[in-house]
Parts: sequence; C-alpha cells; structure tokens
Amino acid sequence: MSSTAPAELDHVDERLLRTSPLKKLLARPELGSIVGAVAVFLFFSIVADSFLRASSLGTVLYAASTIGIMAVPVALLMIGGEFDLSAGVLVTSSALISSMFSYQMTANVWVGVGVSLLVTLAIGVFNGFMLTRTKLPSFIITLGTFLMLTGLNLGFTKLISGTVSTKSIADMEGFPSAKKLFASQLTVGGVDLKVTILWWIGLVALATWILLRTRFGNWIFAVGGGADAARAVGVPVFRTKIGLYMGVAFCAWISGQHLLFSFDVVQSGEGVGNELIYIIAAVIGGCLITGGYGSAIGSAVGAFIFGMTGKGIVYAEWDPDWFKFFLGAMLLLATLLNAWIRKRVEATK
Repeated sequence: MSSTAPAELDHVDERLLRTSPLKKLLARPELGSIVGAVAVFLFFSIVADSFLRASSLGTVLYAASTIGIMAVPVALLMIGGEFDLSAGVLVTSSALISSMFSYQMTANVWVGVGVSLLVTLAIGVFNGFMLTRTKLPSFIITLGTFLMLTGLNLGFTKLISGTVSTKSIADMEGFPSAKKLFASQLTVGGVDLKVTILWWIGLVALATWILLRTRFGNWIFAVGGGADAARAVGVPVFRTKIGLYMGVAFCAWISGQHLLFSFDVVQSGEGVGNELIYIIAAVIGGCLITGGYGSAIGSAVGAFIFGMTGKGIVYAEWDPDWFKFFLGAMLLLATLLNAWIRKRVEATK
C-alpha cells in the first residue's frame, strides 16, 4: 500500500490540490501595495503630528479619491494589456464640454452634463476603435488623442470664451442638484468627506466584481495575457478593448463633472500629466506593464498611497518638491516587491 501511494499522488490533478491561505494571500496582486501603504502611514504618523487627526483623514481620502476614480479604469485597461495617455486631458475635456455647452446654449446644466457624457464616451470608443483597427500600439494611438485633446481644449475655450477658462455657470438651472451629485460634502463621525470618496469606493467595488465574478472580467485577463491566444478560444478581443476604453472615458466624465461643479469654472490647460499619475497608482497597486495581472483594489491602495504622501509632506512641513522623489521611490519599490512576490509564488507552485 505504501509503495503505491506516492505513484497515485503523482497523478493527482494539481487543480484539485488545496492551496493554503498564506499562498492565496501571497498571490494577491495588491499585497505589495498594502505593505507599502502601511509603511507610508506609519512613517507620516511619526514625522507629522497632525497626520493622525480626523480632519486630516478626510483630506487624505479626498486627495486619494480624485486619483483613485481614474486609477480604477486605468488599472483594468492595463490588465487588458493597454495604456491610455489621454486620460488626464480627457477629464478636462469632459468638464469643458459640460460648461461651454450649458453656457452657450443657455440650457439646464444637466443638458450639458448629458452631452458631455456622450462625447466623452465617443472619445473612448474612438481610442478603442483606432487601436483595434490600425493595430498600432496604444501608446501611439492615445498619445495622438492626448495631443489633439490638449489643442482642442485650449483652442475651443479661447474661441468661445475669449480666455483660457470657461464662464461661470453657478447661477444656471440645475447647478445645485448637479453639484450635490458630483461635488457635495457629507459629515460622518465628525469627519467631512467629499462625495468623490463614495464614487471611488463604488467604482472599486464594481470593478472588483467585474474582474472576479463576470465573463467580461475573464476576457480582460485573457486579452492582457495574450490577445491572439484569447481570440483563438473565442474571446471578443476587439469588443473587450473598446469596452475598457469606454470605462476610462466614463470615469473621466465623473472626474470632469467633479472638477466643474467644485470650482464652477474650468481652466483649459488642466489635466496634462495626470495620466502618468493614474498609471503609477495602478502599477504601485500591482498591475504589470505587460498586462494580464493586477486588481482594482490594488489601484485603490496605490491612490491611497498618493493621497497619504501628498498630504503627509504638507503636514510634515517639508518642501513639496520632495513629493515626486517619494513617488519615484515608491514606484520602484512597489514594482520590485511585486516582482519578488510573484517569483516566490511561482516557485512554490
């Protein structure tokens, strides 16, 4: 009996073998970012006395949410193996369309908001369509979109408003209700929280459900792991990638409306460079540049690290120029830690 047992075990399907909770934990893409978030939190708790105040928590969460709302769809896009360099200026474009359409048409601001949604989604479809039809790298496609949107934002704003900023729409019908949805504030336990935090949490939950519980989530991982192999087993690669770019556009619309209804006016030159912040947050959260690996939760942790670092430096009364140094260091450390974790997991399989 004892001599045949090892032979029988050799033929057991590895999919039937139980995986320990520790191995499951180590296999999570966001593990490295969580370790980094804890380290950043402890660091600024020590060096900045005001960092642990309840009011500071609200400020940190708000800063994280403004990045996190966009980091979620960017993470899904990266898992699908693509990039979007136009994501930052698309936020500004969404806000400009809402503002200028409402002001010029003297309509209810909700009309401008609706038009902005349609146009923003159309830009997302354009990115996805050009990518799938031309077979050019997403870097080139979205870089072209980035440049075109940057020029359109400045050109149209100057043409219509005569300046680089939009006109005020605060006195227009529908502004209070739109502000309540996109830029309001609520108090929870004595802490003032922006509504963007709720948007952020909702989007993370939705994206996590899509990735882990739906067929579309399986398609995202498949096309990121290898588009040709995914197509060979029946995955609709073109539709999946277009859908991912539409997801980026939808979240850009949300962020753009928050920008508009928070400040009433929009500067047409805003948003340039933010696309790199969204990508960095996703990478810190465990997404691979090569695609096929990552999580929405990891992008949220990456955005939270951004929020803690940006505000922690202010609370510590340091020169804000150190912010980018910390971001670069965290990006490298998170990437190295994620690579090490993956190697450890693969070695134990």
